[in-house]
Amino acid sequence: MTFRTASRALAAATAALALTLVTGCTGDEAAGNDPERVDVVAGFYPLQFLAERIGGDAVAVTNLARPGAEPHDLELNPRQVSQIIDAELIVFLHGFQPAVDEAIEQHGGDHAFDVAEVEPLLDATAGGHDHDHGDGHDHDDEHADEVSDGAKDPHVWLDPTRLATIGDKLAERLGAVDPDHADEYTQRAAALRTELEKLDTEFTEGLKTCQRREIVVSHTAFGYLAQRYQLEQIGITGLTPEDEPSPQRLAAVTEEAREHGATTIFFETLVSPKVAETIAREVGAQTAVLDPLEGLSAENGGDYLSVMRTNLESLRTALSCS
Repeated sequence: MTFRTASRALAAATAALALTLVTGCTGDEAAGNDPERVDVVAGFYPLQFLAERIGGDAVAVTNLARPGAEPHDLELNPRQVSQIIDAELIVFLHGFQPAVDEAIEQHGGDHAFDVAEVEPLLDATAGGHDHDHGDGHDHDDEHADEVSDGAKDPHVWLDPTRLATIGDKLAERLGAVDPDHADEYTQRAAALRTELEKLDTEFTEGLKTCQRREIVVSHTAFGYLAQRYQLEQIGITGLTPEDEPSPQRLAAVTEEAREHGATTIFFETLVSPKVAETIAREVGAQTAVLDPLEGLSAENGGDYLSVMRTNLESLRTALSCS
């Protein structure tokens, strides 16, 4: 048994004891650590995807957000807090999941990797539509004031090139935790970068020639995608999909959808489509899914790459791209 394996075994035993103490009254069984693999905790799906693709068999990844659940609203149970305490690396995005941020502040120590420190986050209104209605009021600026207030857009993973850069840095961090496999992490990150750059090319070519460039979306999660591929998002709500849009906002979005000849109003998998359906009826459009990939639905058997390619086909149809 190597020194590292012995250390991991001791850490696993200690963690198991701590987990028993923390969750003893919950009835949950301790998951236990694998002394042969790096224990990684990911805040939500895109970070799980990165960790699994780059870590390979050398890591054991736990996703704190369950499939089909909205990751914004995650509330940690004692077992999940213990997983954060015991993890050798926590991959998270500060500001996206407040409960995870709080747990990391209390228990994360120096084993937390904030992907927001790798790629600077855009303002919440980036990629938004700037349209002068000619009535002395800029409705989009008013909406920006409502939803932004200096907030940053966390949906950085919707730009494949940015996700590739985060992957490169994650490989470095994994290599620091597990030097024995550092070269493998670097190689897998490079292979993933190649796949993500291919995806980026597909989006660039697929959205190059379109009749429209405005996308009407249920909430403004698509700033990075819009900026990367020269689109303009018109958000029914702001960064928080659960926010109810005001009647004024619904009227403004309906007006803009008509003006731009929108044929599709997009909603997303983890949020009710009712508001999108209401606007679609008003303007004679259809509805379709544009997935922000905050998490996979419980029925989805795909991954980041396949869902992004489905998004591309949905965009090409909605924007009448050739």
